[in-house]
Amino acid sequence: MVESQDKSSQPFTKYTQTIPDTNVKFEMLPIAGGVYLQGSPDSEAGRNKDEGPQSKVEIKPFWMGKCEVTWDEYDLFRNSEETHPPEGEKGRLIRFKFKSLSGDEITRPTPPYTDMTFGYGKDNYPAINVSHFAAMEYCRWLSAKTGHAYRLPTEAEWEYAARAGTTTAYSFGDDASKLGEYAWYDANSDSKTHAVGQKKANPWGLHDMHGNVAEWCLDGYSKDDYSKRDKNKVQVQPVNLQLKARFPNVVRGGSWVDEAKTCRSAARMPSDKDWLRQDPQSPQSIWYLTDADFVGFRIVRAVEEQKDLIGIKSLVTRQSPYKP
Repeated sequence: MVESQDKSSQPFTKYTQTIPDTNVKFEMLPIAGGVYLQGSPDSEAGRNKDEGPQSKVEIKPFWMGKCEVTWDEYDLFRNSEETHPPEGEKGRLIRFKFKSLSGDEITRPTPPYTDMTFGYGKDNYPAINVSHFAAMEYCRWLSAKTGHAYRLPTEAEWEYAARAGTTTAYSFGDDASKLGEYAWYDANSDSKTHAVGQKKANPWGLHDMHGNVAEWCLDGYSKDDYSKRDKNKVQVQPVNLQLKARFPNVVRGGSWVDEAKTCRSAARMPSDKDWLRQDPQSPQSIWYLTDADFVGFRIVRAVEEQKDLIGIKSLVTRQSPYKP
């Protein structure tokens, strides 16, 4: 991994980040470090086998986006600083290039062949249909723009933040009948995404951790991730990197299409090739998932980055296999 250049000594408090040269802002909340039980107990209603056995996990302090990344933010990456082909080369694809914190190039997404909002809404609505690769590239672009090292959360960080110190199925308890106060899910979403931050926040101030859109985590998915762990040891900052294949990666939190049990803090879901079903291109896009209008993402920033995540980048290309 290459070295990150986030050397700031910013106080560990909440802050608002304005993306340079724009009026677009987002809020970051401090998440204090700690030890928690990752996964769900055997007794939890709606539980799946891939959520156990539970294991003790230590998390270091980090900041996390108060809300999911919106189209307002993502479109700055997708559309800004567009270049044009030289005279006589109008048919040639010209891609935006930007230097990362490490000095290597970042390419902006190719133009989508359809409206990726699918008419659900744009201003302050979560960006959807974004691939794991694209979400990671957005983080590298944002890091270069701001000078702070943003990335996707690890699966362990995501669940720690979602639980917010709780041990129940949801951050508000075990009673799924209260989910509508905190989340957009299949029972109240009217079959679409909603503007971020409208529902109640969890105890640490994070909105939409249960529902609205499911969120990418940095990790690759394996159904037996937890069973491989040493039960006698505290897992320190665990992460299962899978950077070369398109699928499967972990998404968390449930979404507007999911029933209540899928929106639990411990619920896990793998991404799948089927999320590209309507993409007619060959090879299919590495930037968009035409059939994942229920998937978005949020960002984190470590106070002190763990060594194996410094300068993290996806290695996916158009020639990458669909599975490892």
